[in-house]
Amino acid sequence: MHTLTIPFAVGLLGLTTPAFAETPMDPAEIDRAVMQFTGAAIGQPGGARLAVDRRMRLNACGAPLQLEWYGSNRDSVQVRCPDAGWRIYVAVAQLPQAGEPGGGEIAISRGETVSIIVEGGGFSLSRQAVAMEEGAVGSWIKVRPTQDKKADPVRAQVVRPGQVAVRLR
Repeated sequence: MHTLTIPFAVGLLGLTTPAFAETPMDPAEIDRAVMQFTGAAIGQPGGARLAVDRRMRLNACGAPLQLEWYGSNRDSVQVRCPDAGWRIYVAVAQLPQAGEPGGGEIAISRGETVSIIVEGGGFSLSRQAVAMEEGAVGSWIKVRPTQDKKADPVRAQVVRPGQVAVRLR
């Protein structure tokens, strides 16, 4: 009789495991998502100022993390987990502007063919464009898609030499 009772009791223990016994969200996963979203490493201009605090205990996220810029100056990234019901804000290190130390060096010249990355909620696409203005890393310039010479120019942020980005909310 004991041989039948023990497996049954073990089975019941598995059914009564509390939900909070799940492994918590790995903060390093959030760091990687923010790094991919901003295109810059932690501590670098344009990237997260600091790594996500390892003391935080967020419920594991079963759905893809949702990231978007937060603030009128894009000085934070909102990271949200829709199925776990949490959201956090990650501060972003500001990019140097022209005239500031570390800024002002021209990364893209007028007339240069560049790669433009357009990112939005769950998608990313890339195409070639021509720079209508010169710009340093972090500055906003006008670019026009190379395939459509009649298209209106688009404002994009210089990410690095030869690459600009438009991030849609």
